[in-house]
Amino acid sequence: MTKKFNYIKLNAFTSKNSAGNPAACLYLQKNQKLSHEEMQKIAFEHKGFVSEVVFCRPVEEEAYELKYYSSECEVDFCGHGTIACMYYLLKNTQRLLNVPSINIITKKGILKVYNEILPLNAVFITAPEPRYIEVKVKEEQIADHLGILLDDISKKYPVSIIDAGLRTLIVPIKNLKATLYMMPDEQRLKEFCISNEMDIVLVFSTEVVEQKNIIRTRVFAPKFGYLEDDATGSGNSAVGYYMLKNNLWKGHAVSIEQNKQEKAFNIIQLKTSENKVLFGGQATTKIEGYYFSEI
Repeated sequence: MTKKFNYIKLNAFTSKNSAGNPAACLYLQKNQKLSHEEMQKIAFEHKGFVSEVVFCRPVEEEAYELKYYSSECEVDFCGHGTIACMYYLLKNTQRLLNVPSINIITKKGILKVYNEILPLNAVFITAPEPRYIEVKVKEEQIADHLGILLDDISKKYPVSIIDAGLRTLIVPIKNLKATLYMMPDEQRLKEFCISNEMDIVLVFSTEVVEQKNIIRTRVFAPKFGYLEDDATGSGNSAVGYYMLKNNLWKGHAVSIEQNKQEKAFNIIQLKTSENKVLFGGQATTKIEGYYFSEI
């Protein structure tokens, strides 16, 4: 049986210099429901084309259920996919264009989406409540699996694990050069993440290309079927809580550079509201139409 879905492919967290991070969004009708197996099949068909596929279904007037899948598995939360999905929905749905906020229902709970399309050409998402997890891996193991020297890890800030959507190992790096040049082996890093119950690894440097940005990050996500995530909401939400805890940030509006391209980086915006981290950005539509699947 062939099923037809409204389909958009977008690049999230784009800036004037960058390509962003691709996500595919399938917008279902309220009465359209797909099984886990059906969604995983569609996501597998996207392997190598996008990082994650987002399935968006309305459940109330201003509330939507979101499910996320990589080619490998269901993902508890996908920040860049949420930005892509909600940016397009709010910008292109007349009745929602002036609505200040809507709710999304995810495996991490009900989160609020703030509509700042008209003033800032962006949407902001409330990050899931953070969980601070004990670090049991040694820095020598981390350096080995990232393919860097132990001395490249900064001693100024701690290695931490924070779950703000995805369980994120956060590793401070001494300088921008070491951050940009690392290239870990995908399979070894995947095994390291799985064996230590970590979803992604985020490395960061306080040395940046443009001084208006607070840090440079890179995010490795081999558990989900690809080495690097070029722009991520969940990882940068975790590092937002990390920066608050370690006095790197006071909660005001800031921007983060992300990816391995020295100058053509993606931009992720952070701010806080009611002691919660919000991540935000815009998205660029690349493909718009229908998706047909034999399911």
